[in-house]
Order: sequence, then C-alpha cells, then structure tokens
Amino acid sequence: MSGKPLTIRRLRVPLGFLVGGLYFWFAPRLGGMTRMTLAVGAAIAFVGVLFRAWAAGHIVKNDRLATTGPYAHTRNPLYFGSFLIACGFAIAAHWLLLAAVVAFFYLVYKPVIASEREFISGRYPEAYAEWARHVPAFFPRLTPWRAGNRGEREPFSFPLYLRHREWQAGLVYVVAVVWLTYRLQRGF
Repeated sequence: MSGKPLTIRRLRVPLGFLVGGLYFWFAPRLGGMTRMTLAVGAAIAFVGVLFRAWAAGHIVKNDRLATTGPYAHTRNPLYFGSFLIACGFAIAAHWLLLAAVVAFFYLVYKPVIASEREFISGRYPEAYAEWARHVPAFFPRLTPWRAGNRGEREPFSFPLYLRHREWQAGLVYVVAVVWLTYRLQRGF
C-alpha cells in the first residue's frame, strides 16, 4: 500500500467530515429539499446506517477474513453503507448532489478499495481469491455466498459492533435528520 492509495486512505475520513460539514451548511440552502425528498433520503441513509452496523458486528480486522453476514453479499459493506448514507442525504437536499456523491466515492474510495484488496489478498491469499470470485467488490449480490457451500454462518456480535463504535454513525444520522427537519420547517 504505497503512494496515492495510502494518502487517500489517510485523508478519506477527514475529507468525509469536511464534505459533511459543507453539506450541513449549504444543503438546506440549495432549494431542492422538501418533506418528500427528506423522507426518501432519510430512509435510504437509514438503510446505509443499518448496513454499516451489520458489517461492524461481523468484522474482526486483521484476525480473520470476514465472509459472513454482509461480507457474504459485498466485500466492502462498510463503504457500501457509507455510500447509501451519502446518497440518502444527497437526495434529501437536492437530487443533483448524487453526481457529487458518485464522483467523491469514485475518486476517494476506488483507490482505497484497491489498496485494501492488495493488503487483504496478501494476508489471506487462497481464502480471498475464493471469496473474490463469488462476492462483488462494492454493489451487493442479493443472495449470500456460502464459503464452499458449507453454509457458514457467523452470528452478529453486538459487543463487536460496540467495539467498532459504529453506534456513532447512528447518532450522527439522528442529529443530521433532526437538523435538516428543523431547517426545512424554518424555511432555511
């Protein structure tokens, strides 16, 4: 993991906070938010929060390759959940923001995913190759892949979810929806 992907890996979280801050300042002023767009966008974002929570309860970083739960549908469920959250809030404010979300994820997360793929496939070469043959990198498959048709199932771990502090994403979601609802009711 060298060069550009390493730099982007380090900057993706601060960039996300910067973009989020700009969103909360400018989004209500774009003139595209209605009760309907806020409801639809909030619902999509909520699915993203749930997807991230589900993933956080299944991953044990650097201990084993996660292939169960949401990892049986997509190799990057945390990023996919973040994508849904961003798309939801873009739809809430103005549908044109979807283009910005797609561009941001393409420019920032595509190289991060490639860098992580390199690292993880080097750590678990055989298991990763098998998993990658059956599970898409980003957009989830509808049915879960079962490793070697053994029907492996790892239950969701609430302590793991808490250890990853994914509850913070849920808290930010609630604050964001309350803020946008307040701004909408006040007429911006």
